[in-house]
Amino acid sequence: MPNINFIPHPLVGTPMGAALDLYVILAILCWLSSVITREYSWVDRLWSICPPVYCLIVAFSTDFEFSRVNVMTLLVLLWGLRLTFNFARKGGYWKGGEDYRWATVRERFGPVAIQVMNATFIAPGQMLLIWWFTSPVHAAWEAGDTPLGGLDFVAAGLFLLLLIGETVADEQMWAFQQDKKRRVAAGEEVAQPFLNTGLYRYSRHPNYLCELGMWWVFYLFAVAASDQWLHWTAIGFVGLTLLFIGSIRLGESISAAKYPSYRDYQASVPSLIPGLRLR
Repeated sequence: MPNINFIPHPLVGTPMGAALDLYVILAILCWLSSVITREYSWVDRLWSICPPVYCLIVAFSTDFEFSRVNVMTLLVLLWGLRLTFNFARKGGYWKGGEDYRWATVRERFGPVAIQVMNATFIAPGQMLLIWWFTSPVHAAWEAGDTPLGGLDFVAAGLFLLLLIGETVADEQMWAFQQDKKRRVAAGEEVAQPFLNTGLYRYSRHPNYLCELGMWWVFYLFAVAASDQWLHWTAIGFVGLTLLFIGSIRLGESISAAKYPSYRDYQASVPSLIPGLRLR
């Protein structure tokens, strides 16, 4: 992929630098699409697509000869396929498929502030974050065709385990929501309005926990490749963690307002890590 160089950056001439150039184009398109359609889920629609594309750009540049890059690309492809499927079946790619939380954000920010937020954080900020939490693949590219080590196998195993966990959590939520919709359509009483069984018995957001965990362990590949525990690509998963904390707080404020019993659920079940309660 040619370097377009919308902005000067230290990665010019590298495959991840080409991905950064692509980010600029996609961020502008997301912003324009949101202004035209008045929907703010355009980044959500690219969330599961961009990381596989970025990894493939790097893998293609090596002719798929770097083992670590290949493993990372395969894992991200599996992640992207599953997340894209889950988002598509919920109608996220169709008109009107905007995430329900954006309505609350609009109401809280107002028409002017939401546009400022859209032009700074929602479109360019989040799109940059996607590029950044995928950037450990750049460290793998820099390391060349060095042999895989023990840390690589640990990271790959944990990534797959967390991928299975997120799949189970999303399937449990999907089954619950479909049954809830069926009951409402049939005029039946919905005794339990939110899911608190299965994995949701131990964590209020097991899918978020697994999602974050995958990108935490994805960073371990950068550690293995660079032999540095503190690498600049860590900014990605740190930023993602902060984003998820804000997203969880927003979603839970909406749930607590709709369902009085949700506060009891909050008091009895940890938000993310089972057994760990943080105020």
